[in-house]
Amino acid sequence: MSDFHNAVALVSGAASGIGAATAARLAAGGARKLILVDTDEDRLRDFAFTLPCERQPLIGDVADPELWREADLTGLTHAAVNAGIGAGAPILDASFEDWRRVLSVNLHAAFLTLQAAMRAMQGRGGSIVLTASVAGLKAEAGIAAYGASKAAVIHLARIAAKEGGPLGIRVNAIAPGGVETPIWHGVPMFAQLVERTGSEAAAFQAMGAAAGGAGRFARPEEIAGQIAFLLSDAAAFVTGACLVSDGGYSL
Repeated sequence: MSDFHNAVALVSGAASGIGAATAARLAAGGARKLILVDTDEDRLRDFAFTLPCERQPLIGDVADPELWREADLTGLTHAAVNAGIGAGAPILDASFEDWRRVLSVNLHAAFLTLQAAMRAMQGRGGSIVLTASVAGLKAEAGIAAYGASKAAVIHLARIAAKEGGPLGIRVNAIAPGGVETPIWHGVPMFAQLVERTGSEAAAFQAMGAAAGGAGRFARPEEIAGQIAFLLSDAAAFVTGACLVSDGGYSL
């Protein structure tokens, strides 16, 4: 397990899914303080209470510049830029409102979070991981906004790594494939599949089998472990990389 002794780490989208698993992983690794960001105050505070370290909840819209102007990120050493939403529609049917909504959370908020983290790390250095998606690398019909936003996140991480190098700040991205997280609740196709199969577990199993490769979806804890590796000193010579963790889906 990677050592995060005395770390001060920020995790956005921390109330559930990959964000919650990452926060738990960092706490287990010895983090001194976690700055946990989400819009769901009740769920975030309930989860934060379970963590064995100092917690600083930050409640608000990650796409709101004011949230980051007022955020206290003193002593920040690590950041997992993870908040995101899912959506799907063919280009011919998609509304511009949905396009802007997805890019606002998945890209604009990623930029604002990244910028705030890099500013807080100036003069000390640090490590940042952006959660992208294999959807940003492999084209699939019906996910134009989501895929475009995640492709942009991957390149944003590369540019940030280039700019962060002289500051001692490493920046990487991770591109998961299917993961069993609540992000699927916003995808109509998943709701239909749950109805047909009878449960979320059965729906995830069906989608995993159809994806090929490993034949299953990942657990949030598996992706959190890989994020922790990229954040840790074990990856001290890794920056500007995108770790594809998709169970072979993109082969």
